[in-house]
Amino acid sequence: MLNLEAKLREDIWEAKVSAATRDGFGKGLVEAGDADARIVALSADLTESTRVEEFKKKYPERFIEVGVAEQNMATVAAGMANYGKIPFITSYAAFSPGRNWEQIRTTIALNDVPVIVCGMHSGVSVGPDGATHQMLEDIALMRAMPNMVVISPCDSEEGRKATLAAAKLGKPVYMRFGREKTAIMTTAETPFEIGKANILYGGDTSVCAIFATGALVHNALLAAKQLESEGVSVSVINIHTIKPLDKEIVVREAKRAGAVVTVEEHQVAGGLGSAIAETLAQEAPTPIEFIGVHDMYGQSGEPKELIEHYGMGVSHIVAAVKKVTTRR
Repeated sequence: MLNLEAKLREDIWEAKVSAATRDGFGKGLVEAGDADARIVALSADLTESTRVEEFKKKYPERFIEVGVAEQNMATVAAGMANYGKIPFITSYAAFSPGRNWEQIRTTIALNDVPVIVCGMHSGVSVGPDGATHQMLEDIALMRAMPNMVVISPCDSEEGRKATLAAAKLGKPVYMRFGREKTAIMTTAETPFEIGKANILYGGDTSVCAIFATGALVHNALLAAKQLESEGVSVSVINIHTIKPLDKEIVVREAKRAGAVVTVEEHQVAGGLGSAIAETLAQEAPTPIEFIGVHDMYGQSGEPKELIEHYGMGVSHIVAAVKKVTTRR
């Protein structure tokens, strides 16, 4: 059953309301700018696509268009952060952090300055843009970087909250956003705290803990509801912060259930699945199955078709739960 303390939308199963997680970022950036004059935004010639447009209109003096120069954008932002600003740098995730990883590492993370790196159009749900733009390795790239916080919001509303929280954190942050409209599950009252996972579904009788991140949290919830109708009780935990990982909840829920499935729109290697497996290997070895992309690139197609093709649909999560619970 749904966790009432999570204060999710009443129409969560029908997914009547949807928006891209990048839309939540756009709203949150304007709100953050309203609250703090130190907030600035930098774009690499993708102002509309990255949803920085409204911030640019409202605060033109606090917006910088650097052009198609993602490496320069990172270093300029690092300099601004060193002089007291809080820069948000925006581009497609394939280009930032894909193209400018070294500059992010050396000028932002190494110096531990509060630049928020916003990677848009992540995952295969970019659809027709194809493999070159379907960034599936960004979590792995940024999770390995010391000082870097890594956030993957589950919906537009959580994207807004994450943006506001990142602006106040005083640390380097990577935030991952999608282009495709996806179900809005959370509300303004749903708790959000960087580094604190949210239990959305389940109870003490759970036989499998599903740890999910990003928009695929909704698929995990749909899978949980289907499994419950078949007499299989599972829990669903929204891991919006992949680093620092909420190890306390991960270990507790894994021990309680005795089996684990991870769900992410990312390469399994180096992503959420790896983070969960590393923690459990040390703290509570547990049978585990991984839902995600398995060592391959994406391709052009409709977003929903690609999610199914790469084994990240509801039926795949259901099958993974049934498989892993036989190994308990």
